[in-house]
Amino acid sequence: MKFLASLALAGAAVAAPLTQRAGITDVDVLQFALVLEHLENVFYKGAIQKFSEADFAKAGFSDFYLRNLKFIAHDEESHVDLLEKGLTAAGSKPNQACTYSFPYTDVKSFVGLSGVLEGVGTSAYLGAAPAITSKDYLTIAGSILVTEAKHTSLQRYNLGQIAPENPYGTPLGPNEVFTLAAAFIKSCPAGNYALPFKAFPSLAAEIGTLPQVGQTHITAFSTKATVPAGAYLTFISGLDVTSVKATKDSKTGYYNAAVPESSFGQTYVVLTKADAKGVISDSNVIAGPAILEVCSGEPTLNFSDLK
Repeated sequence: MKFLASLALAGAAVAAPLTQRAGITDVDVLQFALVLEHLENVFYKGAIQKFSEADFAKAGFSDFYLRNLKFIAHDEESHVDLLEKGLTAAGSKPNQACTYSFPYTDVKSFVGLSGVLEGVGTSAYLGAAPAITSKDYLTIAGSILVTEAKHTSLQRYNLGQIAPENPYGTPLGPNEVFTLAAAFIKSCPAGNYALPFKAFPSLAAEIGTLPQVGQTHITAFSTKATVPAGAYLTFISGLDVTSVKATKDSKTGYYNAAVPESSFGQTYVVLTKADAKGVISDSNVIAGPAILEVCSGEPTLNFSDLK
Protein backbone atom coordinates (compact mmCIF):
# COMPACT_ATOMS: atom_id res chain seq x y z
CA MET A 1 0.00 0.00 0.00
CA LYS A 2 1.36 3.41 -0.90
CA PHE A 3 0.50 6.76 0.59
CA LEU A 4 0.20 9.59 -1.93
CA ALA A 5 -0.71 12.22 0.66
CA SER A 6 -2.01 12.66 4.18
CA LEU A 7 -4.36 15.40 5.26
CA ALA A 8 -6.16 15.99 8.56
CA LEU A 9 -9.07 18.39 8.87
CA ALA A 10 -8.94 19.57 12.50
CA GLY A 11 -11.91 20.50 14.38
CA ALA A 12 -17.40 -3.22 7.88
CA ALA A 13 -20.08 -4.91 7.51
CA VAL A 14 -20.83 -4.56 3.82
CA ALA A 15 -24.53 -4.26 4.55
CA ALA A 16 -24.32 -1.39 7.04
CA PRO A 17 -20.99 0.13 7.97
CA LEU A 18 -22.66 3.07 9.73
CA THR A 19 -25.43 3.11 12.29
CA GLN A 20 -28.61 5.09 11.71
CA ARG A 21 -29.05 7.93 14.21
CA ALA A 22 -32.38 7.88 16.02
CA GLY A 23 -34.44 11.05 16.22
CA ILE A 24 -33.02 12.77 13.14
CA THR A 25 -35.75 14.31 10.97
CA ASP A 26 -35.77 15.01 7.25
CA VAL A 27 -35.59 18.73 8.03
CA ASP A 28 -32.46 18.10 10.13
CA VAL A 29 -30.85 16.34 7.17
CA LEU A 30 -31.84 19.04 4.67
CA GLN A 31 -30.65 21.86 6.93
CA PHE A 32 -27.34 20.07 7.43
CA ALA A 33 -27.03 19.52 3.69
CA LEU A 34 -27.61 23.25 3.23
CA VAL A 35 -24.80 24.01 5.71
CA LEU A 36 -22.42 21.93 3.60
CA GLU A 37 -23.63 23.42 0.32
CA HIS A 38 -23.24 26.97 1.66
CA LEU A 39 -19.68 26.08 2.65
CA GLU A 40 -18.81 24.69 -0.78
CA ASN A 41 -20.57 27.55 -2.57
CA VAL A 42 -18.52 30.18 -0.72
CA PHE A 43 -15.35 28.08 -1.00
CA TYR A 44 -15.44 27.88 -4.80
CA LYS A 45 -16.64 31.40 -5.49
CA GLY A 46 -14.00 32.84 -3.18
CA ALA A 47 -11.19 31.04 -5.00
CA ILE A 48 -12.51 31.87 -8.48
CA GLN A 49 -12.73 35.51 -7.46
CA LYS A 50 -9.27 35.47 -5.84
CA PHE A 51 -7.23 33.65 -8.48
CA SER A 52 -6.89 34.71 -12.11
CA GLU A 53 -6.74 32.53 -15.20
CA ALA A 54 -3.00 33.23 -15.22
CA ASP A 55 -2.71 31.97 -11.63
CA PHE A 56 -4.31 28.66 -12.61
CA ALA A 57 -2.11 28.37 -15.70
CA LYS A 58 1.04 29.06 -13.68
CA ALA A 59 0.01 26.31 -11.24
CA GLY A 60 -0.34 23.86 -14.13
CA PHE A 61 -4.12 23.85 -14.53
CA SER A 62 -5.64 24.37 -17.97
CA ASP A 63 -8.33 26.75 -19.17
CA PHE A 64 -10.58 23.72 -19.53
CA TYR A 65 -10.07 22.85 -15.86
CA LEU A 66 -10.98 26.41 -14.86
CA ARG A 67 -14.11 26.19 -16.99
CA ASN A 68 -15.06 22.98 -15.20
CA LEU A 69 -14.39 24.70 -11.89
CA LYS A 70 -16.90 27.41 -12.75
CA PHE A 71 -19.48 24.74 -13.53
CA ILE A 72 -18.80 23.19 -10.11
CA ALA A 73 -19.36 26.57 -8.45
CA HIS A 74 -22.62 26.93 -10.38
CA ASP A 75 -23.66 23.43 -9.26
CA GLU A 76 -23.10 24.34 -5.60
CA GLU A 77 -25.08 27.56 -6.04
CA SER A 78 -27.92 25.54 -7.57
CA HIS A 79 -27.83 23.05 -4.68
CA VAL A 80 -28.15 25.92 -2.20
CA ASP A 81 -31.12 27.33 -4.10
CA LEU A 82 -32.88 23.96 -4.32
CA LEU A 83 -32.42 23.16 -0.63
CA GLU A 84 -33.58 26.63 0.42
CA LYS A 85 -36.75 26.26 -1.64
CA GLY A 86 -37.35 22.76 -0.30
CA LEU A 87 -36.95 23.83 3.33
CA THR A 88 -39.19 26.85 2.83
CA ALA A 89 -41.87 24.62 1.31
CA ALA A 90 -41.51 22.31 4.33
CA GLY A 91 -42.11 25.24 6.68
CA SER A 92 -38.55 25.52 7.96
CA LYS A 93 -36.47 28.71 7.67
CA PRO A 94 -33.34 27.86 5.65
CA ASN A 95 -29.94 28.31 7.25
CA GLN A 96 -27.94 31.29 6.05
CA ALA A 97 -24.30 31.04 5.03
CA CYS A 98 -21.74 31.27 7.82
CA THR A 99 -18.39 33.06 7.92
CA TYR A 100 -15.62 30.67 6.90
CA SER A 101 -11.86 30.36 6.99
CA PHE A 102 -10.24 28.12 4.37
CA PRO A 103 -6.52 27.32 4.77
CA TYR A 104 -5.44 27.59 1.14
CA THR A 105 -2.74 30.04 0.11
CA ASP A 106 -2.40 29.41 -3.62
CA VAL A 107 -4.07 27.58 -6.49
CA LYS A 108 -2.45 24.23 -5.73
CA SER A 109 -3.47 24.22 -2.08
CA PHE A 110 -6.98 25.31 -3.10
CA VAL A 111 -7.33 22.43 -5.57
CA GLY A 112 -5.93 19.99 -3.01
CA LEU A 113 -8.46 21.11 -0.42
CA SER A 114 -11.28 21.04 -2.97
CA GLY A 115 -10.60 17.37 -3.67
CA VAL A 116 -10.91 16.57 0.03
CA LEU A 117 -14.05 18.69 0.52
CA GLU A 118 -15.79 17.06 -2.43
CA GLY A 119 -14.97 13.65 -1.00
CA VAL A 120 -16.44 14.67 2.35
CA GLY A 121 -19.56 16.03 0.64
CA THR A 122 -20.08 12.78 -1.23
CA SER A 123 -19.61 10.79 1.99
CA ALA A 124 -22.03 13.08 3.83
CA TYR A 125 -24.91 12.51 1.40
CA LEU A 126 -24.27 8.78 1.30
CA GLY A 127 -24.12 8.54 5.09
CA ALA A 128 -27.30 10.58 5.55
CA ALA A 129 -29.38 8.41 3.22
CA PRO A 130 -30.60 5.95 5.92
CA ALA A 131 -31.98 8.85 7.99
CA ILE A 132 -34.18 10.25 5.19
CA THR A 133 -37.76 9.02 5.37
CA SER A 134 -39.31 10.91 2.42
CA LYS A 135 -38.74 9.19 -0.91
CA ASP A 136 -38.90 12.57 -2.65
CA TYR A 137 -36.18 14.00 -0.43
CA LEU A 138 -34.13 10.83 -0.85
CA THR A 139 -34.31 11.21 -4.63
CA ILE A 140 -33.16 14.83 -4.37
CA ALA A 141 -30.29 13.85 -2.06
CA GLY A 142 -29.34 11.04 -4.43
CA SER A 143 -29.32 13.44 -7.37
CA ILE A 144 -27.00 15.84 -5.52
CA LEU A 145 -24.83 12.90 -4.42
CA VAL A 146 -24.23 11.93 -8.05
CA THR A 147 -23.11 15.47 -8.87
CA GLU A 148 -20.82 15.65 -5.83
CA ALA A 149 -19.25 12.37 -6.91
CA LYS A 150 -18.60 13.85 -10.37
CA HIS A 151 -16.90 16.81 -8.70
CA THR A 152 -14.80 14.44 -6.59
CA SER A 153 -13.64 12.48 -9.63
CA LEU A 154 -12.74 15.64 -11.53
CA GLN A 155 -10.66 17.01 -8.67
CA ARG A 156 -8.94 13.69 -7.97
CA TYR A 157 -7.98 13.34 -11.63
CA ASN A 158 -6.52 16.85 -11.72
CA LEU A 159 -4.58 16.15 -8.53
CA GLY A 160 -2.94 13.15 -10.16
CA GLN A 161 -4.94 10.70 -8.04
CA ILE A 162 -6.88 7.69 -9.29
CA ALA A 163 -10.48 8.90 -9.52
CA PRO A 164 -12.12 5.47 -8.97
CA GLU A 165 -9.53 4.38 -6.35
CA ASN A 166 -12.18 2.66 -4.24
CA PRO A 167 -14.89 0.51 -5.87
CA TYR A 168 -17.43 1.92 -3.39
CA GLY A 169 -18.38 5.29 -1.96
CA THR A 170 -17.62 5.86 1.72
CA PRO A 171 -20.63 6.74 3.92
CA LEU A 172 -19.88 9.02 6.85
CA GLY A 173 -22.20 9.84 9.74
CA PRO A 174 -23.43 13.39 10.42
CA ASN A 175 -21.38 13.90 13.59
CA GLU A 176 -18.21 12.88 11.77
CA VAL A 177 -19.06 15.20 8.87
CA PHE A 178 -19.95 18.02 11.26
CA THR A 179 -16.55 17.59 12.92
CA LEU A 180 -14.81 18.10 9.58
CA ALA A 181 -17.00 21.01 8.48
CA ALA A 182 -16.68 22.82 11.82
CA ALA A 183 -12.95 23.28 11.21
CA PHE A 184 -13.77 25.85 8.49
CA ILE A 185 -16.63 27.69 10.22
CA LYS A 186 -15.71 30.83 12.17
CA SER A 187 -19.23 31.97 13.06
CA CYS A 188 -22.84 31.58 11.93
CA PRO A 189 -25.90 33.86 12.06
CA ALA A 190 -27.63 33.69 15.45
CA GLY A 191 -30.97 32.75 13.92
CA ASN A 192 -29.71 29.67 12.09
CA TYR A 193 -31.39 26.30 12.61
CA ALA A 194 -30.00 24.40 15.61
CA LEU A 195 -28.59 21.17 14.21
CA PRO A 196 -28.75 18.08 16.46
CA PHE A 197 -25.12 17.18 15.76
CA LYS A 198 -21.86 17.61 17.64
CA ALA A 199 -18.20 17.91 16.74
CA PHE A 200 -15.79 15.35 18.15
CA PRO A 201 -12.30 16.35 19.33
CA SER A 202 -9.92 16.68 16.41
CA LEU A 203 -7.57 13.95 15.26
CA ALA A 204 -4.53 14.91 13.19
CA ALA A 205 -2.70 12.56 10.85
CA GLU A 206 1.07 12.95 10.88
CA ILE A 207 2.59 12.61 7.39
CA GLY A 208 4.99 9.67 7.21
CA THR A 209 7.60 8.48 4.72
CA LEU A 210 6.09 7.28 1.45
CA PRO A 211 6.58 3.49 1.33
CA GLN A 212 6.86 1.34 -1.76
CA VAL A 213 3.85 -0.58 -3.03
CA GLY A 214 3.35 -3.71 -0.96
CA GLN A 215 4.96 -2.35 2.18
CA THR A 216 2.99 -1.95 5.38
CA HIS A 217 2.75 1.68 6.39
CA ILE A 218 2.57 2.63 10.04
CA THR A 219 0.91 6.01 10.36
CA ALA A 220 0.61 8.22 13.42
CA PHE A 221 -2.18 10.37 14.80
CA SER A 222 -2.30 13.04 17.49
CA THR A 223 -5.18 14.37 19.56
CA LYS A 224 -5.75 16.47 22.66
CA ALA A 225 -8.66 14.25 23.69
CA THR A 226 -8.40 11.99 26.73
CA VAL A 227 -7.69 8.52 25.37
CA PRO A 228 -8.40 5.45 27.51
CA ALA A 229 -6.17 2.40 27.47
CA GLY A 230 -6.93 -0.15 24.77
CA ALA A 231 -8.05 2.38 22.15
CA TYR A 232 -8.25 1.59 18.44
CA LEU A 233 -7.68 3.53 15.25
CA THR A 234 -10.66 2.71 13.06
CA PHE A 235 -10.35 3.15 9.28
CA ILE A 236 -13.49 3.88 7.22
CA SER A 237 -12.98 3.27 3.51
CA GLY A 238 -15.70 2.40 1.02
CA LEU A 239 -18.01 -0.10 2.72
CA ASP A 240 -15.22 -1.36 4.95
CA VAL A 241 -14.74 -0.39 8.59
CA THR A 242 -11.59 -1.88 10.14
CA SER A 243 -10.25 -1.25 13.64
CA VAL A 244 -6.54 -1.61 14.40
CA LYS A 245 -5.19 -1.59 17.97
CA ALA A 246 -3.48 1.74 18.57
CA THR A 247 -0.06 1.89 20.19
CA LYS A 248 1.10 5.10 21.85
CA ASP A 249 4.59 6.41 21.19
CA SER A 250 5.96 7.43 24.58
CA LYS A 251 8.22 10.08 23.03
CA THR A 252 5.84 11.84 20.64
CA GLY A 253 2.50 10.97 22.24
CA TYR A 254 1.23 9.90 18.82
CA TYR A 255 -1.07 6.93 18.38
CA ASN A 256 0.23 4.53 15.75
CA ALA A 257 -1.39 1.83 13.64
CA ALA A 258 -0.79 -0.04 10.41
CA VAL A 259 -3.09 1.07 7.59
CA PRO A 260 -5.38 -1.85 6.68
CA GLU A 261 -5.03 -3.42 3.24
CA SER A 262 -8.77 -2.75 2.78
CA SER A 263 -8.26 1.04 2.74
CA PHE A 264 -8.17 2.76 -0.65
CA GLY A 265 -8.48 6.39 -1.73
CA GLN A 266 -9.87 9.03 0.62
CA THR A 267 -10.05 7.21 3.93
CA TYR A 268 -11.43 8.49 7.23
CA VAL A 269 -9.85 7.52 10.55
CA VAL A 270 -11.43 7.85 13.99
CA LEU A 271 -9.97 6.99 17.37
CA THR A 272 -12.38 4.60 19.09
CA LYS A 273 -12.68 3.16 22.58
CA ALA A 274 -13.08 -0.38 21.29
CA ASP A 275 -13.00 -2.42 18.10
CA ALA A 276 -15.85 -1.07 15.96
CA LYS A 277 -16.51 -4.55 14.55
CA GLY A 278 -17.57 -3.10 11.22
CA VAL A 279 -20.05 -0.51 12.51
CA ILE A 280 -19.29 3.05 13.62
CA SER A 281 -21.20 4.11 16.73
CA ASP A 282 -20.90 7.70 17.92
CA SER A 283 -20.68 6.52 21.53
CA ASN A 284 -17.51 4.61 20.60
CA VAL A 285 -15.75 7.59 18.98
CA ILE A 286 -13.07 9.43 20.98
CA ALA A 287 -11.76 11.78 18.29
CA GLY A 288 -11.72 12.35 14.57
CA PRO A 289 -12.07 11.84 11.75
CA ALA A 290 -8.69 12.49 10.25
CA ILE A 291 -8.36 12.05 6.50
CA LEU A 292 -5.79 9.97 4.64
CA GLU A 293 -5.25 9.50 0.92
CA VAL A 294 -4.31 5.86 0.43
CA CYS A 295 -3.26 4.33 -2.88
CA SER A 296 -3.03 0.63 -3.63
CA GLY A 297 -0.95 -1.07 -6.27
CA GLU A 298 -2.25 -1.89 -9.74
CA PRO A 299 -5.63 -3.67 -9.78
CA THR A 300 -5.78 -7.35 -10.66
CA LEU A 301 -8.40 -8.22 -13.28
CA ASN A 302 -10.05 -11.60 -13.76
CA PHE A 303 -10.58 -12.19 -17.49
CA SER A 304 -12.11 -15.66 -17.09
CA ASP A 305 -15.61 -14.25 -17.60
CA LEU A 306 -14.81 -13.28 -21.19
CA LYS A 307 -16.19 -15.65 -23.81
